[in-house]
Amino acid sequence: MSPAPKEGHLLRGRQQPSITVGSRSQIPEPKLEPHSNPEARPLPGPESVPAVESESESESQPHSQPEPKPVRKPERKPEPVSPGQTIPRYFGSFDSSNAASEVAFGAHVSRQGSTNSRTSLVRSNRESEMDVFKSEVRLLYLRQVQLEKRWADDVAPEGVLLKSSRGNYICQPRDLPTRSGGFYQEMRKLNVKVAMTVRTPMIQMFLDTCKLKYMPYIHGQKIGIIDTINGLAPVHRHHYAVFVRDPGMLVVWDEEPTEIVNRATGLEKYLVDMSWARHLEDESGLQFDVLNTAIGEAPNSQEATPQVTNTTIADERGQSGDDPRPTMLWQPLVVGCTGILTIYCLSTGWRAIAVEIKYDHSWTRLALVIVTPLQLWLGWFFFMTVVSIVAQMFGPVRQVAHNSKFYSAVPSKRLKDNFPHVTIQCPVYKEGLEAVIKPTMASVRKAISTYELQGGTANIFINDDGMQLISDEDARKRVEFYEDNNIGWVARPKHAPKGDANGQNVFIRAGKFKKASNMNYCLNVSTRLEDKLVEVERRPSWNQADEERLYASCFKQVILEDQGRTWGAGNIRIGDYILLIDSDTRVPEDCLLDAVSEMATPEVAIIQFSSGVLNVTTSFFERAITFFTNLVYTSIRFAVASGDVAPFVGHNALLRWTAVQDIRYTDKDGVEKYWAENTVSEDFDMALRLQSLGYIIRYSTYCGDEFKEGVSLTVYDELERWEKYAYGCAELLFHPFYKWPVRGPFTPLFRRFITSRINWTGKLTIMSYVGTYFAIGSAWIVTLLNYFLIGWFNGHLDKDYEESFNLYFGLVVVFQGAATVSLAVLRYRTEDRSLLSSLAEGMTWMLVLTMFIGGLSLHLSGALIRYLLGIDMSWGATAKEATDTSFFREIPVIIKKFKYTFIYCILSIAMILTLAGIGPLGALVPHDWRINSFIALYPQLILVAMHFLCPLILNPGLMHFTF
Repeated sequence: MSPAPKEGHLLRGRQQPSITVGSRSQIPEPKLEPHSNPEARPLPGPESVPAVESESESESQPHSQPEPKPVRKPERKPEPVSPGQTIPRYFGSFDSSNAASEVAFGAHVSRQGSTNSRTSLVRSNRESEMDVFKSEVRLLYLRQVQLEKRWADDVAPEGVLLKSSRGNYICQPRDLPTRSGGFYQEMRKLNVKVAMTVRTPMIQMFLDTCKLKYMPYIHGQKIGIIDTINGLAPVHRHHYAVFVRDPGMLVVWDEEPTEIVNRATGLEKYLVDMSWARHLEDESGLQFDVLNTAIGEAPNSQEATPQVTNTTIADERGQSGDDPRPTMLWQPLVVGCTGILTIYCLSTGWRAIAVEIKYDHSWTRLALVIVTPLQLWLGWFFFMTVVSIVAQMFGPVRQVAHNSKFYSAVPSKRLKDNFPHVTIQCPVYKEGLEAVIKPTMASVRKAISTYELQGGTANIFINDDGMQLISDEDARKRVEFYEDNNIGWVARPKHAPKGDANGQNVFIRAGKFKKASNMNYCLNVSTRLEDKLVEVERRPSWNQADEERLYASCFKQVILEDQGRTWGAGNIRIGDYILLIDSDTRVPEDCLLDAVSEMATPEVAIIQFSSGVLNVTTSFFERAITFFTNLVYTSIRFAVASGDVAPFVGHNALLRWTAVQDIRYTDKDGVEKYWAENTVSEDFDMALRLQSLGYIIRYSTYCGDEFKEGVSLTVYDELERWEKYAYGCAELLFHPFYKWPVRGPFTPLFRRFITSRINWTGKLTIMSYVGTYFAIGSAWIVTLLNYFLIGWFNGHLDKDYEESFNLYFGLVVVFQGAATVSLAVLRYRTEDRSLLSSLAEGMTWMLVLTMFIGGLSLHLSGALIRYLLGIDMSWGATAKEATDTSFFREIPVIIKKFKYTFIYCILSIAMILTLAGIGPLGALVPHDWRINSFIALYPQLILVAMHFLCPLILNPGLMHFTF
């Protein structure tokens, strides 16, 4: 593996070694300009505030097209940090008692007292009393466990600490805050939920004999050893444990009181097991004679050259991080065979035309050749599926278990030191805090804890697009949660294209799908903050407290520049790499070190992780979409391992920050952007621009399905998702019709795609994928035309015409039959799964997926036609939580969402009955104009039936018949 280049001058948020805080130096205070923005909504604080005005996010405004060539702005090089100086990872702690002024800079605070009814007051008091009772019981139980296990005695500073409410702690013994030692005070500084001391003779002996500055732990993690409790620093926040030499104890803390005993017990047991290990160095993968760096320290980023060392995982799998990665050619072979098969099938039609011309000498038939490119494009995916089925069943599969240029099945050798800083970026909207955001952040905290114990650093950066839209109470809960968990966040103003009542404070949330503009806004706030930080000269006496005060001052200035409409708090600096996730994601506990180690190859811009599915309900529809999602990931894994171009799906991916900066562009307002806001396929646009500059994307499967993502919970959401993809594919290829006379049919994005460095087999694969949306969208039109052509002109049509009944039969054989078998065989060959169970699983969901895909055509064509006609569409965030519903609640929703589909189906049935001579109107149809042919009726009836039944049968809320 090639070492990463020195990127210190481009990186934002790289962490430096922690030091003991020395004397304070005078911080140059940035000049703060006064402002007045009476319309800015105050950030909810502990007191009540006026209710939030609701808004609709459906507005879409025009915005700039990314320039073909990115505009590059010279980067400022941060001031070098002398030895013993620091740039902290977490910048200060904020007092939530004044949330508007300290937790989130920005909003003008104008709180008014609110009157609560006596009943509400009594209920609130009762709940408060119950919360106090629960906290006291938990505390006493933890203290009892501590004493039973003889982890403590009545010696300072031992005890248990529990956070009872915001900013309030209770402890045992009760006089713990007044005892010497500093345990209580340091835990409060870290803002932990629960903490406990563990002091045993074994721990004391270990600390007396061990001269290292950490204890080696599992997966290359290191539990820090500090001299006194006062040596704790914010860098230890996610370590959740530390050994203290004086007075010889272990301090553990956790976010959940129920887990802290297990954490302490596990560490104690590991310490015992370690003493019995015969080959400690081999088991831990560490060399004791060279590890003298304190945990939490990181070498100077500007002098860092990543080094790699063997780990147990890499050794077991025989992977060498320096081995060159081959370029696989199996997928190009599949594409080549697809081309041969496609041309052969088209040539049969050409032959039929030639034979007819020979007999009747009518050269007008040659006009049919004009549609050949369209036939080639729309049919390519079908023929590629046929060839892929053969390859999956009978072709080689060894490549799935080995690394190649665009594919990683085995982790690279892990970095030994100079670990890069990782920022976990998570866009959120109006998702529920308890049901969605908290579980996601819990998995992220575990990943950060593991990475920091291995020697790295990380921070969380939430792009909260719903903070200024939700109620004040919900916003307050989010702010408190972010602060309690050291989460940096930024929230932009709500969509106000016409401004306020005075026509001022106009703000446009650009894009049809707001995720890209949300991330752009938050990244812009972060980079503006970084620009202010690097302008300040660090003096020799600079210390961590100075940096924290400077950060807070610069952050405040950025907010004031936005006239208080931007909200934010915490550490929002961007590190070397960005792990981009969604709000309903689960992250593997030990994934960051493997990912950043692979990023040591400088040509890699994105590592896209394969994902499993996070199920939140037990409905048959969600399970069917789960099967389909896993099917897609299995197919992607096989194709990329065989040499196809790796995809970027916009989440569960690690991005190189310097690469993202390389492709930034400036919009018409002079604002730097990173994600394209003029397309709903911002992930494809990002991947294309990166690959145009010579970067590559890798698809990683070594985490298995431990990365998890949510899927659509209802048929409405899944249909909208397909509409969004179809709209994005149309944006990729064509201008709207009204632009064709001036700009031509093809977009600049498509022209850049065709001329990019992506290999041609990858381009053909992507184009075949895009063609599937147009093929499905045109199905209802082609089927309707076939109904009339076969019904009225059967026997008089040109031999080149292939009737819909034959096409339908071919689709059933290939997609429902052969594809189901090949998927089962592939999983049997590559995943060691049972062939029969895989086949049974595919058969189980075959009818559900057939019904769903059969009901897509009208919806996709609607999205495609709207785009081509220049009609804007917008989409909100996919629902992440299940909602209670009933039969009678679903009926009006279905009628509202599918009224045009039902109208088309009803009119089609009436037309079929009439033209078949059935009913009073049918009797009026002349016999020669009646359509009774089975091969004409069957495709149209199937399509109408699937469109009509799709929202009914695939709706669990309707099918449960709950009232």
